[in-house]
Amino acid sequence: MDLNSASTVVLQVLTQATSQDTAVLKPAEEQLKQWETQPGFYSVLLNIFTNHTLDINVRWLAVLYFKNGIDRYWRRVAPHALSEEEKSTLRAGLITNFNEPINQIATQIAVLIAKVARLDCPRQWPELIPTLIESVKVQDDLRQHRALLTFYHVTKTLASKRLSADRKLFYDGFLHGIFERLKQFLECSRSIGADNVCRDRLEKTIILFTKVLLDFLDQHPFSFTPLIQRSLEFSVSYVFTEVGEGVTFERFIVQCMNLIKMIVKNYAYKPSKNFEDSNPATLEAHKIKMAFFTYPTLTEICRRLVSHYFLLTEEELTMWEEDPEGFTAEETGGDSWKYSLRPCTEVLFIDIFHEYNQTLTPVLLEMMQTLQGPTNVEDMNALLIKDAVYNAVGLAAYELFDSVDFDQWFKNQLLPELQVIHNRYKPLRRRVIWLIGQWISVRFKSDLRPMLYEAICNLLQDQDLVYLETMFTLLFQLLQQVTECDTKMHVLHVLSCVIERVNVQIRPYVGCLVQYLPLLWKQSEEHNMLRCAILTTLIHLVQGLGADSKNLYPFLLPVIQLSTDVSQPPHVYLLEDGLELWLVTLENSPCVTPELLRIFQNMSPLLELSSESVRTCFKIINGYIFLSSTEFLQTYAVGLCQSFCELLKEITTDGQVQVLKVVENALKVNPVLGPQMFQPILPCIFRGIIEGERYPVVMSTYLGVMGRVLLQNTSFFSSLLNEMAHKFNQEMDQLLGNMIEMWVDRMDNITQPERRKLSALALLSLLPSDNSVIQDKFCGIINISVEGLHDVMTEDPETGTYKDCMLMSHLEEPKVTEDEEPPTEQDKRKKMLALKDPVHTVSLQQFIYEKLKAQQELLGEQGFQSLMETVDTEIVTQLQEFLQGF
Repeated sequence: MDLNSASTVVLQVLTQATSQDTAVLKPAEEQLKQWETQPGFYSVLLNIFTNHTLDINVRWLAVLYFKNGIDRYWRRVAPHALSEEEKSTLRAGLITNFNEPINQIATQIAVLIAKVARLDCPRQWPELIPTLIESVKVQDDLRQHRALLTFYHVTKTLASKRLSADRKLFYDGFLHGIFERLKQFLECSRSIGADNVCRDRLEKTIILFTKVLLDFLDQHPFSFTPLIQRSLEFSVSYVFTEVGEGVTFERFIVQCMNLIKMIVKNYAYKPSKNFEDSNPATLEAHKIKMAFFTYPTLTEICRRLVSHYFLLTEEELTMWEEDPEGFTAEETGGDSWKYSLRPCTEVLFIDIFHEYNQTLTPVLLEMMQTLQGPTNVEDMNALLIKDAVYNAVGLAAYELFDSVDFDQWFKNQLLPELQVIHNRYKPLRRRVIWLIGQWISVRFKSDLRPMLYEAICNLLQDQDLVYLETMFTLLFQLLQQVTECDTKMHVLHVLSCVIERVNVQIRPYVGCLVQYLPLLWKQSEEHNMLRCAILTTLIHLVQGLGADSKNLYPFLLPVIQLSTDVSQPPHVYLLEDGLELWLVTLENSPCVTPELLRIFQNMSPLLELSSESVRTCFKIINGYIFLSSTEFLQTYAVGLCQSFCELLKEITTDGQVQVLKVVENALKVNPVLGPQMFQPILPCIFRGIIEGERYPVVMSTYLGVMGRVLLQNTSFFSSLLNEMAHKFNQEMDQLLGNMIEMWVDRMDNITQPERRKLSALALLSLLPSDNSVIQDKFCGIINISVEGLHDVMTEDPETGTYKDCMLMSHLEEPKVTEDEEPPTEQDKRKKMLALKDPVHTVSLQQFIYEKLKAQQELLGEQGFQSLMETVDTEIVTQLQEFLQGF
């Protein structure tokens, strides 16, 4: 294909191939497909996509066809392969200029250059890398960026070669000058500001180079041996001397530290105890390491790690002040933490100290010696240095075992530091308690532990929750280490106290305990008292985790099942705590699960026990009603009703009230299903009202239950009234009148404001009515209504008007103080229920007005006045005062 004559034709067909008209598009695509194997076609495409005056869409399409052609026809063995002459021309043309103005096209060109490099570099294309490096150095932002972009894709592609021969070729060619290239790139960074578009690409390229080194070291440690010396010299000079000042950046420092660490601890470079048995390659690598890591070099690395890299930064101190929990969580394993500089420096310190502890122990001891005694709280730098040294001593605890009298140091130095309460000492107090945690399993006398626990408790009382993780970890480690049941019980008790004390703040730290408790439960099968301690811990754990406790159900629910099953012998020991755990699980459950519903099968025999446990059983039943009334009632209401009917015959007054409260809650939560499910109990309640139950607390609950039925399920009340009329052999109206009369007479038995308002709403719901019995009881209904107004109406001092104080019209969450426990899931459910409850959504004032108005419209003015005259004039006056403005 002749370039001059063909360019115009190819350009025209490419233009047609960008058309939205399929009649134009399809023929153009067919023509381009035929040209794919024509000699010279790709040279034409190169000329088109490097011509910046042409249409962008056409140039984009030319790049794509060129890239696809590389995949199909660049290899020598491919059918219709490109000639070596054309490939040579194309290679030269691709790297002539790095000045593509359009980002998307520049990226595609970089990718296709990388594809060619994968096949031809370095043998057929030795000039590629030197050309890219020279282009990176030019003082032109666009060319610099495009060259870096290309370098990045080329390096990434070459490093991904998998055939051993290809990889060796790449490493031999590419790694030969890698440190010089890295130095060139780092020097370039001096002249490229942080806001320059090239900066990001330059840093990515540098990181890619270091990644190639790390991969090579990891996969071919002995082939890497010739690079050990240069790798260590390069990394140490940039990370631990002034050479790196102004050019290094965090990710690069991390990569260099990883390189040093991998060389230091590489098993391929560690000779056997008997040198003669060692691999010669291992001995060679070991010799290079030993020659490099001299006393001055190791001392400088150690001092720089501690005095420079271990220092808390301004940003970390600010985070410490503003969000100490977040700071601690991030420092101990947050997602960003594992990619940050601090953990990398600490791991490098541990590995180097372990490898060269005889050399470095005196260095660290000297640093410790200079920090004896308290530090001036005004000297922030001194506090930070001490924090850094203490960090080093904690990390090197196992290496320093024989060199530090930690017990004396604890008493004379660390304990007094824990007692410094100045705010600036807070990070250092945290470091000291962490340091003790590092040493406690290494060297710490048992008779010092009471002093330590007292110090820990003082820190915890100080509300400084950043100590919480250390304290919790120490206790958990102790729990695992001790073997006596009594000791484990004591530790669990302390853990429970900690969890109870800090409540929801415990959530980030309980993962280890959650994983361990199932094992401990299994191991303690023959030790019921230890299992009681586990149950207590679980109670506090569930309260601390809140809704997240649902994740514990696979372990938690079988534990509850066993502990509350009266057919199992262990229930004698476990029942009380098991019931408490069951209750808090329900209270903190975000939703019902089939397994949680299933364990209610244990309840029926529990209700037959005449013990204090029955009170908890009723709370559990209420918990299920609040959690999922429909599923629960449909599954268990029939059996529960039978149990309740038996209980009501023989239990105490308090027991009767507990049963009735369950029924009342069921009606409140589910006004439709509730009355149907507990229908067998309602006649007993109705009879109790008519016959004037003599115990006020029982009568009050009766009226609360009946008020719910009358107000929220009128049709069910009518059917119940009809049923009771047959039983009493009375007319329905007569029985209704007797009930209202008794209700009015015993209203004083009701002391709870909610129930008093409910009674007023329920009786008012009988209006308007032309029923002579209801009209006969009109005076009593109004009396109860006015009493209810006195209970609930408060005067607004600014406007002088009255408002119903029980109304809840929004979901504003009350602010929880530090001393208050946050609301449980059940508390939230009760709040949502209140927002649907007529007691909290219907204004009694408005309701009375509307009912009286409807009664007036039904009877007419004269009939209504006659009805009102049956009410005491003082009550009428009070009523009128409350209804002012209507």
